[in-house]
Amino acid sequence: MSHSQISIGVLTSGGDAQGMNAAVRAVVRAAIHEGAAVYAIYEGYQGMVDGGDRVRQLAWDDVGSILHRGGTIIGTARCPAFRERDGRRRAARNLLQCGIDRLVIIGGDGSLTGANLFRQEWPELLAELVQAGEIDEATARAHPALMIAGLVGSIDNDMVGTDMTIGADSALHRIIEAIDALTSTAASHQRSFVVEVMGRHCGYLALTSAIAGGADYVLIPEYPPAEGWENRMCEMLRHGRAAGRRDSIVVVAEGATDRTGNRISADYIRQVLEERLGEDTRVTILGHVQRGGTPSAYDRWMSTLVGHAAVQEVLAATPDSEPQLIGVRYNRVRRLPLMQCVEQTRAVARTIAEKDYVKAVELRGGSFNEMTKTFRAMAEALPSVTPVDRPRRIAVLHGGGLAPGMNTAARAAVRLGRDRGHTMLGVRGSFGGLIDGRIEELTWGDVEGWTALGGAELGASRQTPTTEQLYTVARALETHGVDGLLVIGGWKAYQVLHWLHSERERYPAFKMPMICLPATIDNNLPGSDLSVGADTALNVIVEALDRIKQSAMAARRCFVVEVMGRHCGYLALMSGMASGAERIYLPEEGITLKDLQADVERMVDSFGKGRRFYLTIRNEYANDQYTTDFLARLFEEEGSHLFDVRQAVLGHVQQGGNPSPFDRILATRLAAHCIDFLTGELGRGGAAGAFVGLAEGKLTTFPIKQMPDMVDIANRRPLEQWWLELRSVLEALAQP
Repeated sequence: MSHSQISIGVLTSGGDAQGMNAAVRAVVRAAIHEGAAVYAIYEGYQGMVDGGDRVRQLAWDDVGSILHRGGTIIGTARCPAFRERDGRRRAARNLLQCGIDRLVIIGGDGSLTGANLFRQEWPELLAELVQAGEIDEATARAHPALMIAGLVGSIDNDMVGTDMTIGADSALHRIIEAIDALTSTAASHQRSFVVEVMGRHCGYLALTSAIAGGADYVLIPEYPPAEGWENRMCEMLRHGRAAGRRDSIVVVAEGATDRTGNRISADYIRQVLEERLGEDTRVTILGHVQRGGTPSAYDRWMSTLVGHAAVQEVLAATPDSEPQLIGVRYNRVRRLPLMQCVEQTRAVARTIAEKDYVKAVELRGGSFNEMTKTFRAMAEALPSVTPVDRPRRIAVLHGGGLAPGMNTAARAAVRLGRDRGHTMLGVRGSFGGLIDGRIEELTWGDVEGWTALGGAELGASRQTPTTEQLYTVARALETHGVDGLLVIGGWKAYQVLHWLHSERERYPAFKMPMICLPATIDNNLPGSDLSVGADTALNVIVEALDRIKQSAMAARRCFVVEVMGRHCGYLALMSGMASGAERIYLPEEGITLKDLQADVERMVDSFGKGRRFYLTIRNEYANDQYTTDFLARLFEEEGSHLFDVRQAVLGHVQQGGNPSPFDRILATRLAAHCIDFLTGELGRGGAAGAFVGLAEGKLTTFPIKQMPDMVDIANRRPLEQWWLELRSVLEALAQP
């Protein structure tokens, strides 16, 4: 069977989630790109049962300009009728009227389970329809099996088999926006807030928002607190106030219980705080606001990836194929048996009900377990830590350009370092500050409020020491008794640390543990899939592109947008995928005259056929000669009367703003790993130099001397860049 004879149906079911529209768009365009017909089934399974105009074929442009929209444009609804066999028989008939025998279902575990039952019953349902005369034998023979692929749309991030579900990152954005706002008003009045977030059986949103929001205490279903938790919570909040904190935030998941299974409500927590601490306490239940709003950049590009992969899956499926869940693992598409994932997900809820909490946390995965430990360490890093006999002195400094999340990393390092008994030092003014001796001790209270703060309180600079200044650097380290060094930064920071490590024979002061934490919006550092700051920059770019699109809707216009990244095209490619760009220009590929000729011809042809908007994104270093201004002038000249052209250079706005939830969490995880590394080295008398990264889901430490073998030094980027593999997906969805 050729793809031209195949019809694919797509539906969204269950609760809506931001990013569903991106997935629908990807399914529609990927199917059309492959030559298949694609039908939207409106209002979920209810539309399938009703048939008629609720099952409609879609064209390429029908899913244009929907990436930025929350919810789902094809609707979702509960459908009691589909739970009955007669309803499923009617659904099968309606699908066959359109020749549909392949489905992409975007929903939760209940929706996916229903789809699997429908698939299993399909041959029997067809036989019943033939017997009733509602379809003929030829139709039944042409569609002997129903082939399905599942995408998980759920803000709870509660499905085993995928790192993230569609909507979870956007929901976390909504929660953090609320916590940041509450923190400012709470601090004004020295008030406490209890924030209830969604999550009946999964504490992902509560746990990650507590880390990203700098909360004092969190309660999640997988890890109910031990008896007497109220006293412990009050003690932790009391210590924070004693250290000068003006506000307290407690986050609770809606499904949180104590060890006996009794629900812990937000109102009960409020009563405890008011009665035992005399705190002026308010409750905020965020509710369905967590489902609403514009999807984050991640939910756009991740949903696009899995939507495209789902089409590939159903097109390659055979009647004997086992249904697959299409998810992501370490930012790569992952396929797993659908019902295996559903069953393992439900096993977590059963484990919680059986009070086997250790197993419940384990079933959530290694990163969830790690984050629970990290939060407890952060929250319990009390300001009254008893110092060890000889506290080790660890200095923290920023190196290279500014990256949102640097403050978050510094705060986590100071809190966790002091928890280990170290004296934590802050170097103000980057390496220049180190040369000038601007080094001071940082206390628990000094870094209060840094979690959500953009910029870099310690200062950031691309200035690096000269050869003549190495002696001064060594003297500064000796004078201030520095025993270990944590450098948070980008390419310049890595270069300097590698240099200091290589000069340790000439300068004995450099014989100490040193480690680099990746923080740059360019995302061009070795050993880490993502650097702190890149996600925030990507969200800033996508928000700007949304506004650019809105401004262009009243005219026939092409926009050429320049983004940062230096010699790494990560921001260009990922923002192009998240915004639906028609063309991107990367430094990894360059730009040729032949490319531009083809682009102009494609652009003119598309506007001639009725296109109203065309978006091109150019990395700032894509080509030295074919600048953003040159491209805009070229397109303007060749477009003649068909369209006009505008250019936008986003500039340093990409480095600004408060860090995104992901960057706050990543910064905290990396900082915890760095403090572990330095503590271990100091404990055993080691003096290793290293850099840390998050690669394929694992926090890994690499020897700093290995850095030259992992990078393209001339272009200042890693030799291996995982995201380049996604280029084909963007191309498939950009043009019909």
